[in-house]
Amino acid sequence: MQFRLPMRRLGILAFAALLAAPALAHHSFAMFDNTRSVTLHGTVTKFQWTNPHGYLEIDADDGKGGIRHYTLEMTSPNMMSRGGWTSRTIKTGDVVTAYMAPLRDGKAGGLLLEVVLPSGKHMLPGVPNAARYKRTS
Repeated sequence: MQFRLPMRRLGILAFAALLAAPALAHHSFAMFDNTRSVTLHGTVTKFQWTNPHGYLEIDADDGKGGIRHYTLEMTSPNMMSRGGWTSRTIKTGDVVTAYMAPLRDGKAGGLLLEVVLPSGKHMLPGVPNAARYKRTS
């Protein structure tokens, strides 16, 4: 009987570790600068409706007469569909305005906070704790 109790505890610990593994695999939003935002106006080159996150790729004016390619992370399709998104909300070639929290490392990317579609409709991607991201542009 005494052998059974340690084995039971070991089994419970192993089960708990398996449940926690997916949580450890997910990243935080710490890579994005939540103290400012950047506004991009450009052409969509790709829209990925994929798990665990959607992605929006935009060629936008760099302010110097050139074009810079940006990759914007979004939330999951599940979260976005709750806000009215579908896999066809944005199409390659659409000209959009995107508001993003930029990457802290200065690379051309960030977290999409809002996008204005060619129709003028504003779409929010369902960012958790979106109110913590300061809008500066």
